[in-house]
Amino acid sequence: MLVNMKEILHNASLEKKAVGSFNVYTYETIKGVLESAQQQNFPAIIAFGEKYLKNMDFESVYSVVKTLSKNIEVPFVLHLDHCSNLENVYKAIKAGFTSVMYDGSALPYEENVANTSKVVEIAKACNVSVEAELGSLAAGLDSHEGKLDDREIYTSPLLAKDFVQKTGIDALAVSIGTVHGMYKGTPNIRVDILKEIKEKVDIPFVLHGGSGTPEDVLLDCIENGICKINVNTEISVYTIEKMKELLSNGQKYHLSEISLMQVGFIKEVVSKYMKLFNRMV
Repeated sequence: MLVNMKEILHNASLEKKAVGSFNVYTYETIKGVLESAQQQNFPAIIAFGEKYLKNMDFESVYSVVKTLSKNIEVPFVLHLDHCSNLENVYKAIKAGFTSVMYDGSALPYEENVANTSKVVEIAKACNVSVEAELGSLAAGLDSHEGKLDDREIYTSPLLAKDFVQKTGIDALAVSIGTVHGMYKGTPNIRVDILKEIKEKVDIPFVLHGGSGTPEDVLLDCIENGICKINVNTEISVYTIEKMKELLSNGQKYHLSEISLMQVGFIKEVVSKYMKLFNRMV
């Protein structure tokens, strides 16, 4: 059941749980996320970033999701992830996405506010939820979203309050020490900053960079207002490593078999995080 993200994040907030946002870019990734959601009986966010437009266009993503979700009874969201191009935001809304993330975090503050406000105005008229980001994440190992020169800038609690009030967004992505990709060293997640933001802002928070973050830290973040957690790199790294093992054993496989195996590996990672975010640990 395709829904607006605001709805499922509200419920997650009340229950002190988080909904996983899993990046997709192929038939296999979409199928893996949807089947995991159905099997775990837990909502999911299917996240498609503009950098993957070379893999699939917005209309194709929506069509595949719609076809594969015919028998999916749990709520799920089709979300545009990390999009800094306003035209692509509008194209995703037109294609049928139920949630969008406009990422103006690299812009001067007032420009980020202005652009985000424009997105909110158009999205809400279409019953589409809006996520935005304040602060920025550094890039870790195997990152496919960040750049090497990305700097970590923690989210300012005072600016967060002002930003939310001026834009009217539904969810705020915060920077508290996670990275895009896998960690190069021991993570230093500033839950204290998250707590300060929570004291000033009363909307669901989003944690980007869930891959490799210690489970106890993720649970602490959920306890303090994180309702959506993004996972991308770990799914890719795990699936590729498992495929390497299979293809190095000397056995020959048909491409159709490999596709099914990929779905299985994707589901292993997605299901692991769903259980964690549902606090079934």
